[in-house]
Amino acid sequence: MAFATIDPTTGRTLRTFEAHPLDEVEARLRRAEETFRTFRHTSFAERAGWMRRAGELLEGEAERYGRMMMEEMGKPLEAARAEARKCATACHYYAEHAERFLADEPVDTPPDTSFVRYQPLGPVLAIMPWNFPFWQVVRFAAPALMAGNVGLLKHAHNVPQCALALEELFLRAGFPEGAFQTLLVDVQGVRRLIEDPRVKAVTLTGSEGAGRDVAQRSGQQLKKVVLELGGSDPFVVLPSADLDAAVETAVKARLINNGQSCIAAKRFIAPEPLYAEFERRFVERMRRAVVGDPADPKTEVGPLATEGIRGGLHEQVERSVAAGAKLLLGGLKPPGPGFWYPPTVLANPPPGSPAYTEEMFGPVAVLFRAKDARDALRIANDSPYGLGASVWTRDEAEQRLFIDGLEAGSVFVNGMVASDTRLPFGGVKASGHGRELARHGLLEFLNIKTVRLVAAQGTTPQRTQAQANE
Repeated sequence: MAFATIDPTTGRTLRTFEAHPLDEVEARLRRAEETFRTFRHTSFAERAGWMRRAGELLEGEAERYGRMMMEEMGKPLEAARAEARKCATACHYYAEHAERFLADEPVDTPPDTSFVRYQPLGPVLAIMPWNFPFWQVVRFAAPALMAGNVGLLKHAHNVPQCALALEELFLRAGFPEGAFQTLLVDVQGVRRLIEDPRVKAVTLTGSEGAGRDVAQRSGQQLKKVVLELGGSDPFVVLPSADLDAAVETAVKARLINNGQSCIAAKRFIAPEPLYAEFERRFVERMRRAVVGDPADPKTEVGPLATEGIRGGLHEQVERSVAAGAKLLLGGLKPPGPGFWYPPTVLANPPPGSPAYTEEMFGPVAVLFRAKDARDALRIANDSPYGLGASVWTRDEAEQRLFIDGLEAGSVFVNGMVASDTRLPFGGVKASGHGRELARHGLLEFLNIKTVRLVAAQGTTPQRTQAQANE
């Protein structure tokens, strides 16, 4: 199997990379296992120095990394540069906070002395997607490496340059060889890795189908797994909202990353008194969205990442319209080279149709008319997914209703859903389980060890100096 960089603007193959043969995969697995034995005992200060250097490289070379992302998956260049800089913030965050987050935690159990110690598990396999080819990886790697684990990256087949650049990044930053390695392997290779006893845990960001397969295989091996899967995030606008801000943010939230984001807003819900005006403004703003060259700073929507993604999205649109959804804008696959798809708006699809039940991964928005706020909440939750949700209202009672009632891993009030290194990130229902980022991203791949020093009769034991990285 070859891995290829295919320019999404033209469909032309730019570079190809051969998959790692079995003996190379074995050598890298062995190196990861051997490196972990010593890397786990490095100090937090050493790891923090290397991680800060990784952040400096990401900041200093954001242009180079950004162009690499743009070339491989069509991301607008400014967004790609911003992605590299966001990765740098994660590196600096964990360099600063990991030691405090993972310090021993004393527990009051007199007359004994008890505490909780956090220790790394070993090599962690990360199966990562193409849509945020640096950010998805770094938000796993920064906490995992700072916790003393080592990383094995299986990246998406269409971003091989990004995958190899990430391995190089951590080596250049000073991390020992074997602390973070890229594996160019196919699906069967991934399955062999999950089954290998040297791999201690697995994290996947990807589709619901991939998540079910990885969860099943990891479960058979009794391995910890974190799953960040698809999303069909609701964006609810209620009458008290600032409508101008809501519409502008709604369009940005739908078109971010060319519409290819798990936490992009995909379902837009407004109650009866507001719906007609929201629809009019939203469709008009989507119509004005600038589609074009990802290198042009004015571009809001570039091409989709692959021909397969475009074909699947267009099929969903056609099936939804055939089922009864109203096509308000777009919906036509343009002729010519490249993987372009226009900003598209569907309205009020019937239950069971693709636009109602499936994730639409591209610049396709789906509008829903609700009766009132509670009906809007019902529609928002009538989805198999539960990753993020946005609600726009200045009414405090409505804010409480949606904060408590939305079935999602994140709820943003009067703002666009976004990941933030300081906040835990993940979903519920078919959007997966486990959390990334914040302190939670460190704790997912650790042995949370209970230690109790039992007091001898008449004495109180003294707690030894605890090192969380032992």
